[in-house]
Amino acid sequence: MRFLFIAVLAAIVVVAGASWSWLDRPLPISGGPIDLAVEPGESARDVALGVVQAGVPTNAVWLYWWFRLSGESRQIKAGSYEISAGTTPRSLLQKLVRGDEALRSVTLVEGWTFGQLQEALQRADQLKPDSRSLTHTALMEKLGKPGLAPEGRFFPDTYTYAKGSSDLAVLQRALHAMDKKLDAAWAQRKPNSPLKSPHEVLVLASIIEKETGTAADRAEVGAVFNNRLRIGMRLQTDPTVIYGMGSAFDGNLRKVDLQRDTPWNTYTRNGLPPTPISMPGKASLLAAVQPSESKALYFVARGDGSSQFSATLDEHNRAVNKFQRGQ
Repeated sequence: MRFLFIAVLAAIVVVAGASWSWLDRPLPISGGPIDLAVEPGESARDVALGVVQAGVPTNAVWLYWWFRLSGESRQIKAGSYEISAGTTPRSLLQKLVRGDEALRSVTLVEGWTFGQLQEALQRADQLKPDSRSLTHTALMEKLGKPGLAPEGRFFPDTYTYAKGSSDLAVLQRALHAMDKKLDAAWAQRKPNSPLKSPHEVLVLASIIEKETGTAADRAEVGAVFNNRLRIGMRLQTDPTVIYGMGSAFDGNLRKVDLQRDTPWNTYTRNGLPPTPISMPGKASLLAAVQPSESKALYFVARGDGSSQFSATLDEHNRAVNKFQRGQ
C-alpha cells in the first residue's frame, strides 16, 4: 500500500511538473498571427475550444482547466485578439484578461472632405464598412445628429479600433471629438467675432483649413475672412467654388466657374456657405475664433506655400502682379 501511495504521489508530481512547464512553453504556432474572436458571454470552455478551432494546435482540455484553476476565467474579456508565435498558455490568459485586443488604426487627415474620409474607412484594415450602404441622412440619424450634413463634422486624427469593429464606431468617436473641439473653440471666440454660432465657426474653419498653405499664416487667413464677414464683403474663396462644383471640377478653376452660382460659391453669394467644405483641425478652429489682429482683407500665394496679405485693393493688386504675374 505504501508503495502504491508513493507511486501515485510521484505520478502527481510528474504531471504537475509537466503541466507547469506547459504553461510557459510557447504554443506551436507557425506562420502569421492567428485571429481569435471571443464573444460576450462565452464560458472558459468556449474560449478554450475557440482557441483550438481558430487554428492553435494545443489541448483544449488542458487550456480550459488552466483558465479555471487560474481563478481568472471569469475575467476573460470579449474582443478580437491575435495569438502570435511565442505566445504561451500563461501569456494568452493574461492577454485575454487584460482585454489586449488586436488593434488597427485609421488616420483622418485635416482638410479632407467627407468623401475622402469614406474612402479611407473603406481602405482601413479589418474595419466593417457598415456606413457604406447608408445615405448621408441615414448615417447622421444613426450617429445621433439628425438633420446635419456629415461634411466637416468629424475631427481629423488617428483612431485605433479592434479588428472587426464597425466603421460606425470610428465615426461616432470622431464626431464626438469634433463636438468637443468645436465647443472649446466657441467658448474662446473674441468679443467682436462676426460668427454667430458654433456651426458658423466650423464652416469658416473648414475654409481656413483649405486656404492655409503654411501654419504660420493660419491666424492671418482667419483675420482676412473675419474682417470680410464683419464688413459684409464677400469671401471670394476658391475652395468653396471647387467644393460646390463637385465631380465637375477637373483640376483647373476658370473664370466661368467663379461666375457659376452654387450654394457654396462665395463669389456669387454673401456670407458663409451652408456647410463646411472640409474637416478642419484644432488650429483652424482656433484661427476662426481667434484670428490675428490685422486689417488685411486680401491675400495671394507667394509661390512658396506662404501668402502675402494686404489691407487695400491697391496693395493686393501690386502683390498679385509681383507674385502671380512676375511684374
